[in-house]
Amino acid sequence: MAALENRLFVKMNGLGNEIVVLDLRAAPLAVPPQEARALARPGVLPFDQIMALYPPQTEATSAFVRIINADGSESGACGNGTRCIALYEAGRTGAAHMVFESVAGPLDCTVAGDGITVDMGVPRFGWHDIPLAGPVADTRAIELQAGPAEAPVLRAPAVVNVGNPHAIFWVEDVAAVDLARLGPELEHHPIFPERANISVAQVVSPEHIVLKVWERGVGLTRACGSAACATAVAAARLGLTGRRVTVTLPGGDLVIDWRESDDHMLMTGPAEFEFDGRLTAAMLDATAGAE
Repeated sequence: MAALENRLFVKMNGLGNEIVVLDLRAAPLAVPPQEARALARPGVLPFDQIMALYPPQTEATSAFVRIINADGSESGACGNGTRCIALYEAGRTGAAHMVFESVAGPLDCTVAGDGITVDMGVPRFGWHDIPLAGPVADTRAIELQAGPAEAPVLRAPAVVNVGNPHAIFWVEDVAAVDLARLGPELEHHPIFPERANISVAQVVSPEHIVLKVWERGVGLTRACGSAACATAVAAARLGLTGRRVTVTLPGGDLVIDWRESDDHMLMTGPAEFEFDGRLTAAMLDATAGAE
């Protein structure tokens, strides 16, 4: 019997970022990577992340959350998924404010109308915090490129950790970049010992960025909240934007406010329910064909 068989799930999305919520607080168990990969198959229950909720470890928090990618690996942060579990918890309890625990730290959430704001914490910029394979002089622009050596398509990304590692390449037109081709190579580049989320960003104005993301462990995604945060703070560090920007992803807009008083990143955007159900043995059988 599969570990997750008969478990209830809720399918949600944040800006089209596909999220499966598993509330395991009543009967905690680990999410086996092979079962996550089986669920993510086309025609079964495709997702970008599973947000698995466990009993809280600290008083006055709602749950400890573990974030599982479609390839079965674990992530430290998922902004869109956090908005989804905030909406889920608000629907379950009626609360407009809640705090979740994660491996990256506390996630303070406020649900107000159509907008959900998540405090994503403080970004980290040290090369060892990203982490990178070795020291660099300045994480605002590191020596890395993609494409032909004589005419690189992408070069000199900013790198930042916002609970997971990100590399952001600045481009004139995100639509002109074949990130589906370049993303896998860059995600697994030796400079990133824990792999990295790869973004291409187009600064439209000091208040607006257009973003496309290759997400570590997922691939091309319609939205990535942590990438939006990473890009916003990287742009502000370089003087390309102010500390409050709208980030436009294929799935829609997020507002990122890098709060000056304490350097916390506040991400505001929508989330929505799609459907719920119960996991079956067939859905969790990695040896079966897609249904």
